[in-house]
Order: sequence, then C-alpha cells, then structure tokens
Amino acid sequence: MKHHHHSTSPSRKRALGQLRIIGGHWRGHKLHFAEVEGLRPTGDRVRETLFNWLAPVISGAHCLDLFAGSGALGFEALSRGAAKVILVEKDATATALLRQNCALLKTEHAHIIQTDALQWLSTFAPERPFDVIFLDPPFATNFLQPCCELLQRNGLLAKSGRLYIETDKHQSPPITPPTWNLLREKTAGQVCYRLYQCD
Repeated sequence: MKHHHHSTSPSRKRALGQLRIIGGHWRGHKLHFAEVEGLRPTGDRVRETLFNWLAPVISGAHCLDLFAGSGALGFEALSRGAAKVILVEKDATATALLRQNCALLKTEHAHIIQTDALQWLSTFAPERPFDVIFLDPPFATNFLQPCCELLQRNGLLAKSGRLYIETDKHQSPPITPPTWNLLREKTAGQVCYRLYQCD
C-alpha cells in the first residue's frame, strides 16, 4: 500500500466518479458514485447493448441489482420503466451514494440494502421472484458460482426471467442451472457479458 502525503489524502478519500443514465425518462442524468476498490460501473456501450436486449421485458419488471456498486444497472432499469429495483451493496460509502442518487432522482421504486450479497441471498424470501437480475460482482472475487446456486435454490428468478452476468473476459462463466438458457453473449474490452433466460 503506497502512503500518500497527508496533503493529498483527504481529497483522495472524497474522490467521486460520475456516470450518466443512457435511456428512458432520466436519460442524460448524471449520478456520482464512490471510488471504492473493485467497483467499476458497467460501461455505457455495454449498458446500451444490455438494455436493448432487455427492452421487451424491462417495463414493469421487478429487478434485483446484486453488488450494485454505482447503481448504474439498477437506476438504468428504473429509468426505462422497471416497477421496482432492489439494490444490494456491502460497502458503506457506495451505499451512501446510492441513497443520495435515489434522493436526487426522487424515486420510491429503488430499495437499497447495505449488506453482504451472499448472506442476503441465503435468507431472502421475496413475495414474488424477480423478472430481471443483474449479477456483476467485483472481478477479483469468487461470488458468481455461489450466487447462481442460491438464486436457483431459492427460486429467485421468475419463469422467463432474465439474468445478466458480467465477468472479466478471462474468467470462465459460472456453471449455471440447466433451466437457464444463454440468450446472448458479448465481449467488450476486458468485459464479457451474458444474458440468460430461465425456462
């Protein structure tokens, strides 16, 4: 760990990134996010493609944004007509920014939960399964496989529901349940992203 001279550390702590909502009724809105380790918002080009894929199903959808980070996926989903999004994020700084963005967008349809995603998944019983689930953990972690298993075991993905997974392009995809069909797969730069549909 490099030590910064203390003159630079306060501003470093407060460093904020910025992202833009691409489409829907908040199109062009800029949101700030915390620069925490492992957090990288899904890039504009990838988000554009993903939400083109989701266009037929996003309106009125109940969504789950696990490892929400910047909220790029969850807020984009709401902007495009999702009925409700639960955003799960462990980091306190990132969560504070998600709440701030929520207030900025004046939305009551985003539910932000600060907790460990795997713990939350193992105990959460929704009133109905999710239509769309975004699964975008930090690249250096091994959360994808257990997440897929918990989502399947607890029946969290609706019939015909869509599940989005974003990984490093060198990372092999998780072993997914036989009822999940790979609909789309694309690589952009360092990122490989896939969309599944539940039978």
